[in-house]
Amino acid sequence: MSSALKVSEAASLGLHAMAFLAANPGKPVAAGRIAERLRASEAHLAKVLQRLSKAGLVRSARGPGGGFSLARRREDIALLEVYEAIEGPLRQSKCLFGRPVCGGKQCILGKLVESVNTRVRGHLERTKLSSLTHVLGEER
Repeated sequence: MSSALKVSEAASLGLHAMAFLAANPGKPVAAGRIAERLRASEAHLAKVLQRLSKAGLVRSARGPGGGFSLARRREDIALLEVYEAIEGPLRQSKCLFGRPVCGGKQCILGKLVESVNTRVRGHLERTKLSSLTHVLGEER
């Protein structure tokens, strides 16, 4: 299935892993358990978790009982921070090409690209991990 909104696999893994950690606060979760829950490659997830750790969004603990946990309160982490930790700054664009090939006078899609980008950015800025704990379910 195709989608107009494209999010890399790495960014998707990061967003979902953070939602999973938000649903399991206070206890470290092994990368293997997260990968299993997300049906993802543990090796790819490990690289994503490294980026999130460098950005100060997760912390890791080694050894028995170790794993990954949120580095800050889930109420204080917006999806935009997670996305940008993986992909870099989210750029606002009015053109599918990044720079207009049509002279910039009128887009064949009107203001659709600009509108979608503005809505996506707003959603990522407003949505905190604490509002997503139900998505991957609290583990008991």
